[in-house]
Amino acid sequence: MSDIVQYFHTQGVPIETIGLLLIFPIIATMIAFFRQVVGIKAFGIYTPSIVIFAFLATGIKYGIVLFLSVILVGMTIRFAMKRLRLLYLPRVAITLTFVAIVMLVVLAVGGSLQRTGLAAVSIFPLLIMITLVEKFVTAQVEKGTKNAIFLALETLIISLIGYYLASWQWLIHFILAYPWIVLLVIPLNIFMGRWTGLRLAEYYRFKEVLKKI
Repeated sequence: MSDIVQYFHTQGVPIETIGLLLIFPIIATMIAFFRQVVGIKAFGIYTPSIVIFAFLATGIKYGIVLFLSVILVGMTIRFAMKRLRLLYLPRVAITLTFVAIVMLVVLAVGGSLQRTGLAAVSIFPLLIMITLVEKFVTAQVEKGTKNAIFLALETLIISLIGYYLASWQWLIHFILAYPWIVLLVIPLNIFMGRWTGLRLAEYYRFKEVLKKI
């Protein structure tokens, strides 16, 4: 570990916390790359970031189960309340209520099946997963169910890649040894911020048009 990491550790900051905070800029830059250069939209940059850390807390297997449960419940409840013609915020509150109940049932089922890792998931990863509901419902209202599902799947894909990146032990040890390396993401983000070309996904999307140019 570098001297600066040793200093923070002697002040009472856990090594795991230091490592996660140092790797967060790399995670955010990775998501920005997928959105800006590759063309994967997902639910913004913040939501995939926190989902990645929720996966780190729950484990990838249980994290995916909770992720899919939240999306399925959010989609089902919205269709069930469509005829009620409720305003947005009360509708989201009702959806969150059902999501919380379903997640409790999922945890109870996990406990009954001796899946102690699922039953013992702490409240904070669960709250992170629940925040997905509002993003999903908003996407459904603004862009339709099909696009909302695609955004959810893109968020899941980015989160899975970010999870394996954030749990890569070699990278964690390297950052703890050379923490200043994370500052390199600043010029990289400046470069991406000035990106004016087509995204990679757009080359596929407009391939017929590009053939005629």
